Amino acid sequence: MNSNQSHKITINFKQENKQITMYVPDGSSILQHFEENGEELPYSCRNGCCTTCAVKIVSGTIDQSQGIGLSKQMQSKGYGLLCIALANGTAELETQEEDEVYELQFGKYLGSIKNEAGNPFDI
Repeated sequence: MNSNQSHKITINFKQENKQITMYVPDGSSILQHFEENGEELPYSCRNGCCTTCAVKIVSGTIDQSQGIGLSKQMQSKGYGLLCIALANGTAELETQEEDEVYELQFGKYLGSIKNEAGNPFDI
């Protein structure tokens, strides 16, 4: 892609009930570009390790090769992480509820853990 090219990125920000569209330079951080232009979006770690900034890719593509917080299976279902997402084409994204995405990804593993609430050293 031409480094001077920008991509139309639309984010349906469910938590705020609004839609935001910006043109993000090719290869640039989507989250950072939106922030630099006055739009605060959900994030936590900024390293692609948690699910606070999870989005559903409604259409288009994003480069999320730098993140490890979503399994390849979740990515194949159209989920991405906004904090590590780079613009590589026109895309429409929808913010998600962190707990919902976390459960989709880890619920089957956490359900089998037989822990009880409290400090394990208080025996």
